[in-house]
Amino acid sequence: MMGSLAIQRDALMPRPPGGMGPGLLLALIVHLGLVVALAIAVHWHASEPAGVEAELWAAVPQVAAPRAVEPEPTPTPTPPRPTPTPRVEPLPDAQIAIERTKREAQERKKKEQTEQLAEKKRLEQEALRKKQADEAKLGAQREANLKRIMGQAGATGDASATGSATQSAGPSAGYAGRIKARIKPNIVFTDTISGNPVAEVEVRLAPDGRILSHKLLKASGVAEWDDAVQRAIDRTEVLPRDIDGRVPPTMVIAFRPRD
Repeated sequence: MMGSLAIQRDALMPRPPGGMGPGLLLALIVHLGLVVALAIAVHWHASEPAGVEAELWAAVPQVAAPRAVEPEPTPTPTPPRPTPTPRVEPLPDAQIAIERTKREAQERKKKEQTEQLAEKKRLEQEALRKKQADEAKLGAQREANLKRIMGQAGATGDASATGSATQSAGPSAGYAGRIKARIKPNIVFTDTISGNPVAEVEVRLAPDGRILSHKLLKASGVAEWDDAVQRAIDRTEVLPRDIDGRVPPTMVIAFRPRD
């Protein structure tokens, strides 16, 4: 036991110096090698130091809070822009005068055209009226000449006649008396009346004198007399012809009790 402790103690205790020669030589060799290595490293190669990485760990795991989000600003409504009013550039005085001259010329031309159309229409109407008047005048002259020729060819009037027809339109002067003389004997009336009332009757006749119809145009005021006259016309049936052999198609005959 004591021997072991002695050996351990000897190992721990510094050795006694054995001289400086070998150690100094070794130190010089080491320093010289170090200088050479440093020189070579500086001149021929420069190495960058390697980065150092480190990881940090928290003792207790923690979760980060959410990042604060700022609210978005409310957009301010932009007022509508007013519609710009188009600017009317004033016309120069010379251009205004030119425009006025053109407008006056157009109005004058339009007025002249209107007047020409009105004058043309007036002349056309005047020519038409003149033509119609000439045609009417010529027609009247032709008709007058035709009547004059026909009247002269087969006229039946007397020497004092002034008409242009071949025959007189009305009956002769004594024809009405002959008609009444034919109808009056057929009147049957025995009543006595005051005055001399007149009854007018329209009689329509055929070309041969036959009575076709009759109508009371004016009453006498005495119904019995009016009825007696109409019954007499029915009994007569046929009236005589006029002196020219004709019978008027219609005649109005007046009857009085005291004729």
